[in-house]
Amino acid sequence: MPGLLKKMNAAKPVYDFTYNLFMVICKLLLIADILITSWVVLARYITVIPAPTWGEEMILTLMSYMAVLSAALAIKRNAHIRMTAFDRFLPRKAVIILDILSDLAVLILALIMLVTGWNYASGIGAKGTYISMTWLSRFWLYFPIPLAGIAMVFFEVERLFIDVERLSGKEETV
Repeated sequence: MPGLLKKMNAAKPVYDFTYNLFMVICKLLLIADILITSWVVLARYITVIPAPTWGEEMILTLMSYMAVLSAALAIKRNAHIRMTAFDRFLPRKAVIILDILSDLAVLILALIMLVTGWNYASGIGAKGTYISMTWLSRFWLYFPIPLAGIAMVFFEVERLFIDVERLSGKEETV
């Protein structure tokens, strides 16, 4: 196990790069969402601005990407909401074991999101198009779920190794 933990520590730059990449993607999606939303709202009240027919569908699609990708990013930072009220009453090892069980449950959820989300995206999604953008497949509406599943698996594996390392008595270095 110590050799595996050393390899995990060596992969830290890859995890950090991936985190930063997904963070930049979320920021770009947010900027696009704000610009399109502003355009749609202004077009409602200022008649000389043409209203994009595709605006609302695109806003909802971008929001779905941001929601699930930001949830995946929270795994890396260990920032998800969780019950910690009893942690101070439990032995340290019990808390770490509960953290590992939580990591495994989230990892299973991420795998389900990846497989089921891909099935929906490539099945139902690939068969339809957006109402206002008939040239664009609804695959892109369903794709955030498997994409977030990939990111969650990636970051949850790192989180799992951090908690296993904590259980072995070492400090959090990953």
